[in-house]
Amino acid sequence: MNSILTVKNLCKSYPSFRLDNVSFSLEEGKITGFIGRNGAGKTTTLHSLLSFVHPDSGSIRFWDREYDEHELEIKQRLGFVSAGMSFYAKKKLRQITDVTRPFYHAWNEEAYRKYLSLFSLEEEKTPDALSNGMKIKYMLALALSHGAELLILDEPTSGLDPLSREELLEIFLELANQGKTILFSTHITSDLEKTADNILYLSRGRLLADDSLPGFLAAYRLCEYAEGQVPHEWEGRLIGPGRTKNGFSALLQASERKDFPLPCRQPSLEEIMIHLEKED
Repeated sequence: MNSILTVKNLCKSYPSFRLDNVSFSLEEGKITGFIGRNGAGKTTTLHSLLSFVHPDSGSIRFWDREYDEHELEIKQRLGFVSAGMSFYAKKKLRQITDVTRPFYHAWNEEAYRKYLSLFSLEEEKTPDALSNGMKIKYMLALALSHGAELLILDEPTSGLDPLSREELLEIFLELANQGKTILFSTHITSDLEKTADNILYLSRGRLLADDSLPGFLAAYRLCEYAEGQVPHEWEGRLIGPGRTKNGFSALLQASERKDFPLPCRQPSLEEIMIHLEKED
């Protein structure tokens, strides 16, 4: 099994926050979902991977090469797409592409034209004339035109309408089918339930889970109950209890389900994240 990216003991400290010994690796051809609430450290992690910020310690290796020693080579092989990225608003896409093209040795003009057509992009338009979804597609077109093998996506579906999100998710799945590796950071956990193979869960600067999506989901059960229904001896074993419209809900370790006296069900990725955050 080939590791495209290996991160070991990544640390970065700020006055009010610390990214604390984050370690993980990505599998080739897989989509890995990166989740966590605002302020968990996801953006700090992603920006550390790309040297937008400089970590205090730890190692980052792409294709078994140290990033610091092979930065230019590595950047030829990866693409970064973020809903927060901006272009010169009044420059035509054609002009932006003309500036971008020379940076990449493996730029493929035929591939670029193919993606412009596939994504219905018009080069004479300017970024301020594009919807958020079309801006994301343009960034993907640039990344894929130089043969990016790894795509790092930071909130790419944020703010998109459901249909535009679905179109992008289908594109991500097709890219994974072609062997591309994707690290997909998002708050929209339902997008990951449709696309992700693996899950990284970051909370308060610490990586709490690194698992396959099915494995992560299977580790928990959700119990919904009315006040007084849970036996006293079980109260301390429930994870992140909270109010609901009709009572309360909490997580339970799946391994304890057989002994729990109340009905439980399989939780969604969002429900697991919410209750774990309440517990942490």
